[in-house]
Order: sequence, then C-alpha cells, then structure tokens
Amino acid sequence: MLDGIEHDWRKEFKRLEGAYAPSTMRSYYSDVEIFLNWCNDQNLPPFPASVETVCRFLEEQAPDRAPSTVRRRLYAIRKVHRLLRLDDPTYAEDINLTFRRIRRAKRTRPKQAKGMTRPYLNKFLAVQPDNPWGLRNRAMLLLGYELLTRRSELVALTTNDLETLADGTMRVIIRRSKADPFGQGRVAFTSKSTADAVEEWLKWRGTEFNFLFCPIYRGRAVNRDLSTTTVKRLVKSAAKAAGLEPAEIEAFSGHSLRVGAAQDLLCAGYDAAAIMRAGGWKSVNILGRYLEMAEHNVWA
Repeated sequence: MLDGIEHDWRKEFKRLEGAYAPSTMRSYYSDVEIFLNWCNDQNLPPFPASVETVCRFLEEQAPDRAPSTVRRRLYAIRKVHRLLRLDDPTYAEDINLTFRRIRRAKRTRPKQAKGMTRPYLNKFLAVQPDNPWGLRNRAMLLLGYELLTRRSELVALTTNDLETLADGTMRVIIRRSKADPFGQGRVAFTSKSTADAVEEWLKWRGTEFNFLFCPIYRGRAVNRDLSTTTVKRLVKSAAKAAGLEPAEIEAFSGHSLRVGAAQDLLCAGYDAAAIMRAGGWKSVNILGRYLEMAEHNVWA
C-alpha cells in the first residue's frame, strides 16, 4: 500500500512543476521523503497522517535543525495532503503550539552574511588580475553591489537586460528573483564607472552571447551561464587575495554584495523606502535584518 501511495504523491507533485521554483520543488521532494522514511521507521501511516504523528515528527526534527527548515517540512507535509485530497492535519492547534515551542527553544539569531561594504569592495576589486577573468570579476562585483542582487539574479542577467543611458550609466532590468516568482521584474541603475567596467567586459567577451556573464575556458568565453556558486567563489577568493583573516573570509558569502550595499545606503542617509526600492525588498522587516550590522551611529 505504501508503494502505491508513494507513487501517487510523486505523480501529484508533478502538478506543481512550473508553479514553483526548481529549488522549492527539490526541497519539497526531499522533505516528503524524509517524512516518509521517518514514518516507516516509526511504523506510522504517513498519508493521511494524524496530528500526533506530525507533532512527533516536528519535535524530533527540531533539535539539529533551524526552525525555518522544520517549518518548510511542515509545509511539504501540508502540500502533499492537499494534493492527495486527504484530510490535512497541519492546521490543528496542536501543530501550531508544537511549532511555537520549537521556535522559542531556538533563540539563536539568523546568520547574516558579512556585508561587502565599499571599503571591502575596493579591496576586492584591486586584487583582480589583469586578464579576461579580472575583467569579468570586476564587472560582476561592481554590478552585483550597485544592483543589490542575489546570486541567482546576478548570473541570470542577459545582455538584453542592459540599457546604456545618455549620461553613461546603465538601466538594468532584473527580471526574476526569489521575491518575484511571477517575473514582473524590477529596474535598477548603475554608476558610470560600473557601466564602463561592464562595457570593458563585453568588449572582450563579444556580443553574440545571451547571458551577460559566462565561463572562460582556456582564455575564451564559453556560451553558457554561470552557476550561483561562482559568485560565492569569487567573493571568497577575492577576500583571500586581499589578505583578510580566515575568520573574516569565512563570514563572506555570495549574499555579501547585497548586504553590504544596503548597509552603505543606510550610512549614506537614504531612508528605508529608497533602500527597499533599490534592492527590491517588499518587507521592511526583512530589510531590517540586512541593516542590523551596519556601522551606523545615529548620535555621531
């Protein structure tokens, strides 16, 4: 019977494809598999699951995982029950109370990437090599900083997303992001120096490629996009080349460009509305987490 149910939920999950991001789909599949294996080990029926079963599962998942991971697994259980048209146990008050206890027990603050503020950005730019990789890396660092992009947004940019304006700056359309699943896009702008760096990269790369940034193999551009891990590697390698201490290097991530630019805008005197507009934030609470570590003394 379980084999049939497992086959059914996988078949039903295919209905979600295209409606959710691929990363969300991978997480859903993984989370349901984890729940299924746990139920099999406990000799408990997974579909439909009882309220007590879901509570036990969440409690056992909690000690070694962030509350956000536990919540995501709860959502996966909810989704599979709804797709299979089964009674959904996940809205019961006992589930709510269990999750509140999990959150209260984990009082650690969310880990925030170290912001690549302008002083760090300048150091990272200075250590880039004088070759095609350096051209690309400088353009990526500058554009990621001024557009306040996530890693996925930066590597997804295409040459058609750029428009050079009369003053030499660029207008850039960021077409899809984590906070914009339906692809309405947002518009951002660059400085002239960043536009010049992008033009230098394009002059070497050529105009025949679609993706703005691409791999380089044996000194030649390759016609495909970069992975998001390339951004993280670029930031880490630049931090190492700049001579930073290992602990400081570890604190940087591919998200540091977005964090650092937001912190710099705050210190420059821009208000929350302007920063949200620049970075595409929909929630001032989320923006607040980015700005927590900004070196901004309002009394100075």
